[in-house]
Amino acid sequence: MFKLNPEPTFRAKVEIPVPGAKPEPVEFIFRHRTQKALADWIKATAEAKPADIDFILEIVSGWAGVDAGFERETVAALLDNYHGAAEAIRDTYLRELTSARLKN
Repeated sequence: MFKLNPEPTFRAKVEIPVPGAKPEPVEFIFRHRTQKALADWIKATAEAKPADIDFILEIVSGWAGVDAGFERETVAALLDNYHGAAEAIRDTYLRELTSARLKN
């Protein structure tokens, strides 16, 4: 049955760019936002850089498929070591929230 109130989190795979190699998929646990909450968040973070650790921690609550636990320090290491990670995370989050992903 379709739920009018979605789960507070959802999972999505993010292709993390790896220099000199193919992107690596990492499953992130994202925080759901309503349409209004998403619009408010976008306005509030318009000046923030996606590589800002707090920016990522506002939308992500966990991950799977990483050789370290989800902590502030490990997220900082991800963003420091993989320059395109923050944009990939942000883009996947926005796409998942705003696009209907229909499975055939």
